[in-house]
Amino acid sequence: MVNFDPATLKFDDRGLLPVIAQQHDSGEVLMLAWMNAEAVAKTLETGRVTYWSRSRASFWVKGETSGHTQKLVDMRIDCDRDCILVLVDQEGPACHTNRRSCFYTSVLEGEVELSKPMV
Repeated sequence: MVNFDPATLKFDDRGLLPVIAQQHDSGEVLMLAWMNAEAVAKTLETGRVTYWSRSRASFWVKGETSGHTQKLVDMRIDCDRDCILVLVDQEGPACHTNRRSCFYTSVLEGEVELSKPMV
């Protein structure tokens, strides 16, 4: 059992904070999503990364419908306690576009698509 109280985090006025998901062994940044205190607690309790969907106003366990799961390896809090980094073992694509990462567009030399969908 994890000995951590999510209430010690600094949530925004909607009760949310940003969460960056990173592949634990490669360092690849996969996605950004949101959690509330209950999503943090569920993630720590189950080891399956659980986010809060702002558009659906409900919880979503990453990969629950797609099979592209995120197993929690570590959870880290930034110095201001208002952002979380989850180190995960990602199964398949992390992005809803079926790309490994949501960060697949570079803009320094005009928009350049860095990767194609995996499926």
